Amino acid sequence: MAEDAQAGLPPEAEAGALADRLKERIYATITMIAVVVGLSESDAGPTGAAATVLTTSLALWLATVVADQEAHRTVHGRRATGRELRRMLYVSSPLLSCAVGPAVMIALAALGALSLDTALLIAAVVGIVSLFLWGCVGGLRMGAGTVGALLAGVVDAVIGVAVALVKNAAGH
Repeated sequence: MAEDAQAGLPPEAEAGALADRLKERIYATITMIAVVVGLSESDAGPTGAAATVLTTSLALWLATVVADQEAHRTVHGRRATGRELRRMLYVSSPLLSCAVGPAVMIALAALGALSLDTALLIAAVVGIVSLFLWGCVGGLRMGAGTVGALLAGVVDAVIGVAVALVKNAAGH
């Protein structure tokens, strides 16, 4: 946000970038939940699990950057550069950072601190808790009060888990 303010973006553009970034964070979290649940049902060891988490994150990010650039070229008739490109990279960066938590847990499993199944379960639970917390924050920001915010958190977590399970069942 500070980078956007320094770039001279109006407040509504800053809010738009933050909203887009949060959208990517939530999407990446749901995707990582699906990945770690899928890995828990596989024969992958720590090396394979880490490779899967990291390549999934990188592939999501690359696909987003390519899609953003293609959309920009189509709409504006030129590639995004400068401030537009920095905004794209800023907004899409959660697609990379979403792999950090699961990768750390998998690394702990590789070091023998816990089993891979436990590491993957912790990674999934942390993802679900983060969806719950974002739902609560959204509920509070909308003025829903404590009960409404908690309900929004539960609904977001349940929807996130459902989407992750559907993605997993579909083999994604």
